[in-house]
Order: sequence, then C-alpha cells, then structure tokens
Amino acid sequence: MSNKTNRLINETSPYLLQHAYNPVDWYTWGPEALEKSKIEDKPIFLSIGYSACHWCHVMAHECFEDEEIAKIMNENFVNIKVDREERPDLDDIYQRVCQMFTGTGGWPLSVFLTPDQKPFFAGTYFPPDSRYGTPGFASLLRQLSDMYRNNRESVDKQVTMLMDALDQMTKFTLPAARLEKTLLDEAAVNLLQSGDTINGGFGPAPKFPNAANLSFLLRYYALSKINKFKEFVLLTLDRMAAGGIHDHVGGGFHRYSTDSRWFVPHFEKMLYDNALIPLVYIEAFQITGDKKYVEIASSTLDYVLREITNPDGGFYSAQDADSEGIEGKYYTWKKREIMEALRSDGEIFCMHYGVTEEGNFEGYNILHTSVPVETLAKKFSKSVEEIERVLSEGREKLLRKRENRVKPSRDEKILTSWNGLMISALAKGYRVTGNNVYLEAARKAVRFIETTIADGDKLRRTFKDGKAKLDGYLEDYAFYANALLDLFEADSRAEYLRRVMAYADYMAKHFWDETSGDFFFTADNHEKLIVRTKSVYDLSIPSGNSMAALALLRLYHYTQNQDYFKKAERVLGTNATMAAENPFAFGQLLNVIFIHVRKPIEITLITDDKADIVTWLNRQFLPEGIFAVVNRESISTLQDLIFFKGKEAVKEESFTAYVCKNFTCSLPLHSTEDIQKNIANT
Repeated sequence: MSNKTNRLINETSPYLLQHAYNPVDWYTWGPEALEKSKIEDKPIFLSIGYSACHWCHVMAHECFEDEEIAKIMNENFVNIKVDREERPDLDDIYQRVCQMFTGTGGWPLSVFLTPDQKPFFAGTYFPPDSRYGTPGFASLLRQLSDMYRNNRESVDKQVTMLMDALDQMTKFTLPAARLEKTLLDEAAVNLLQSGDTINGGFGPAPKFPNAANLSFLLRYYALSKINKFKEFVLLTLDRMAAGGIHDHVGGGFHRYSTDSRWFVPHFEKMLYDNALIPLVYIEAFQITGDKKYVEIASSTLDYVLREITNPDGGFYSAQDADSEGIEGKYYTWKKREIMEALRSDGEIFCMHYGVTEEGNFEGYNILHTSVPVETLAKKFSKSVEEIERVLSEGREKLLRKRENRVKPSRDEKILTSWNGLMISALAKGYRVTGNNVYLEAARKAVRFIETTIADGDKLRRTFKDGKAKLDGYLEDYAFYANALLDLFEADSRAEYLRRVMAYADYMAKHFWDETSGDFFFTADNHEKLIVRTKSVYDLSIPSGNSMAALALLRLYHYTQNQDYFKKAERVLGTNATMAAENPFAFGQLLNVIFIHVRKPIEITLITDDKADIVTWLNRQFLPEGIFAVVNRESISTLQDLIFFKGKEAVKEESFTAYVCKNFTCSLPLHSTEDIQKNIANT
C-alpha cells in the first residue's frame, strides 16, 4: 500500500476511503472521470463494491495495492471506484451486464466500459495471476487494453450485443395478471418445493435468511390453515437461531451461512438483515405465543441500538467480517477463554454451545446450540430455569470480555432506505414488547431523517460526516414511507401520515412509468445513465416496486385516494405472473398481493390507557391489518382523513374500537371479545 493518497481521500464513503492509499489513480463516478475518458479515448475500468465485502478486500490487497498492476491500470484505463450502497443505480445496471456476460454477478464487480459508459467486458473477482480457470487481472488488463486500441470492431460488437440485451431486459413486461387466491396458492406451493426440510431455508449452500419469503409462507398459512407452511418457517427460524449465523453472545445475525446448516457464517453484519429478520421472529411469536421468538427479535434490535446506531439517531450500514485481518476473529472462541471467564459454569456453557478444545472453525469455536437445555438440566441435576440463568449470565460475561477485543470496522454511512427498514423493525418490536426504548429509537431516527436527510418532499440517499448527498432512489422513498406508516401504527401522530403522503406524491410524480404500470429505479430528474432500470426482484432486501406498492396500498386505506390504489394494483398485476412462477425472487411482492387478495382489516383503537387492550391487539397476527391507536385528544387532529371520520371515543368507556372491512364498519366496540368477533367475521 502506498503512503501517498489518491482522490478518494476526499470522499465520505468508508468503502472509497479504504482505497484512498492504493497506487491506483482512482476517480469517483462523475463528470471529471467520464470527460477524461472521452478526451483521452481511454476505456473505463469500473470497480464496484462495499465496505464489508470480504472478496472486495482480497482483490484490493492482491491487485489494487500492487504497484505493477496499478501502473498498467493507470496507463491504460480511467479507473473509477464506486460504493454500491451509495450508487445502487450504477450497480443495478452493471450487475445485469455481468449476469448476461458470465451467468453470475456479485462483488467486487469489475466492468470495462467505453467512454460513453457502455460495457464490453464484465466479471467479479479476479486474482493477480491466473488461478482455477480465472484469468489473472494483470494479463486481463493488457488483453482488454490491446483489444480496445487495436481491435475496436470487436469491442463495438460486444457493446452492441450487451446493449441490445440490456435494452430488452429493461423493457420486458408481461400482461397484467388477475390478483386472486389461486396465484398465492401456486406461489406458496412452488416456494415450499425449494425449501430444505432438514435444515430450513431455501436451496443449498450458501444459505441466506430470505426473510420476505418466510413471511409470505406465514401469511399463506393464515390464509390456508395448512400447517406445513407454518412448520417450515418455524423450523427455519429455530435452525437459524441455533446456528452460527446467529451471534449468540451479542445478538443479531451475520449476512449468510457458507454451509446448508446455518453453522459457519460469512461474518459481516448488515443493517438490512438485522432489520428484516426480527420481523419474521415477531410474526412467529404472534402466531405461536412462544416467547423465544420475541426474545431473539429483541436481542437483534438491542444489538443494532448498541453497536450500529449514530448518537443523533440514524443507523450505520454494516460491520465488517474481519478484524485484525482475520475473518470472524471477533466472534470465535478458544475453550480456555470461556472456561477462564465462566469458571464453574463454563462446562455447561461449552456443552450447550458446542465448544471443544480442538475447535470447530480453524482451531476456534463458533458458538451454536448443540445440546438442549433440557438435556443439560438432567445431566447436571439442575432445573431448566437454573440452566437458562447460567447461559444468560455466561453470554453477558463473554460479551463484556469480547468488548476488549479489536472490533470489526464499521461502515458509518447512513442510508435512507436501510434506515427505513430499521425504523419499521423498531416500531413493530415496540408493539409486541411494549419496550419504550424501541419506540423512542424509531422516533429519533425519523427526526434525524427529517432534519438532516430530507429536503422538503425530496429525500437524499446517504449521510456521513455531516453531509447528506446523492438523490434518493425509489427504495429510499418506498422503504421510508412504509417506516412512517409502521411508526404511525405504533404511535399515531398526524405528522407521520402527512409526511408519507408528501413522499408518496413525489414518488408518483417522479418515478412512475405510466406505460408499463410500475416504478423506475431512479427519478426523472436523476443523472442520465445508459438505461433507466426498474427494481422488481425481492432478494436480500425488498424491491423498490414491491415496497412502493405496499406503501400506496396502505396509504389508500387511510386517505381513500384512488390514485394510490390504482398505482399499487398496477404494480402488483404487472409482476404477479412472474411472482407465482418464481416466488423465491418475489417474496415481498407476494406479501403485498396477500393483503390485496385478503382485503385489509382497518382497526382504530381510541384509548388513553395503554394497558391490556393495546398489548392484546399488538400481539395478534394480522398482516392484513391497517391500524391506528389514538388517544382521545389526538383523534381530532386526524378527522380530515377519511379513515377517522365519524370515529369518536365513547366517554364512559375505557376504550372505543372500530373494526372495518369492505367499506363497512362496526359499531363502537368496548371489549376484547367484541373486537375479536368482528375481526373473525370480516
């Protein structure tokens, strides 16, 4: 690594700053680099990654820190480095190119472009020298530079082929499908067929949590009453909670498992996973009443608040997999460390978590649930409660001990979309636990976004080092709109709904494609790129389109604005056929279709007493529910919204509830039994 810095030293992105000492003459994406490429007629090498990406670090060390390779890059290319989390628009375009070119995608993403930004070669990780059939990066650079200088016809041919395919891909649409239960039947059966009935989850290794797919199967269970759908989700949640993908000491989940058993994780922790996964555990608790599920959700939310929360209320993006240059070092243990810390309780702890002298991961131990509590209680002649106390105290002691280690680096960018997901998780966590810490954290995050990232009705993408920058993408508006709606359901303040309407109107004005009936990835006032793509697939995070449809559908029920409903319905219809045939990639869209097919239940609860009735309502599994819990004074501030018209508190009663469906509302209700009957009859 050079002692001399390059241009990236002036950036705020932790990923870009990681490359600020490379001998490569890096540029950021922008007019300076693009103009230089045109003036000098040099091809562009575009490298896209993110700060917690292990193989991005490997390629940086092997290639971008190498003086000889850097020399080839600097002499023959204009080299641009991009943080995919800041510029998902660029990543979306060029990942599509990579998938067309190689059949796969991923990070680091390595793409070679003409000066007009059009691709002619793409791949992911390249080693410095040829290995296992992968060309060495140095020889690849020479070959592509030579091709660009001396065989422009071949380059143009590649460009034409890739641009034609990209153009077809971005314009491809199917006729709108009818939104009915048979579509959900087909999707649920197809999705369950891809499930691993031994270990839970979907497909072989590597195995990702796929939270939206699990939520869809829980919804389908509620619709069909077929137990196998619920049982599969509970199996998956139990296996994930027991495995090494779950941080048993500090809470939270690592990004994915490298094996099919959820045992050996890729150790990075992403904000979005730790926002999405708790939601499924909360729903499992609502369905089963089993407190172990809400405890896992709570420990995950607690991890986020402890480790990756900004003092002003925003949430950081990620923690790295590596510390001191070794993947997983922060999270793994030698048996002697545990025995020294826990002393007489160490043997119980080690047996429960599968800790051995020789270790289970490169000489160290990944904690995973190995021996059940009940078995330990019999073996050590203790009660189950005593064993659980030993394990709980042991986790606390090891967490304090772990705090003395060198922590993995933290990506302190604050992304609007991922913060939206986290606000939703905290709002729902508050509703089932009653823990005011979660509610206040959600409120504080909203204040942070409204005062530092929002600019009127416009959202910025990212905030770091006192700067909010880059225009928001569809997912920023859609995720944050849903976050405000989730917070409104927990804390029904009129200001939240008014902000949602403002963002929904901006989204409809600047992102909507009237021709095909869905939303573009970028706004109409965004930088012009080689294509304007759309995000429809729900993968590690939900797509912008599925979340936009969800926000608009929910907002329609509060406002009766027909435009919101029509746009939501068109998004669902446009993608419904693909969702039924390939449900794995459309989990969140299917969740929204479920609401549309099942038809929402609108529940308004007016009470000044936040006790039993609120707790009871919040612990019901009602994924089609549209909620408001309002005190007697604030109901008057909401009367201009059609959802609240005519709904008043009956003075002599401790609470008043209204249950509405299909444009018909109940009389005022004053008992849990009456609410339950009305919900059951809708």
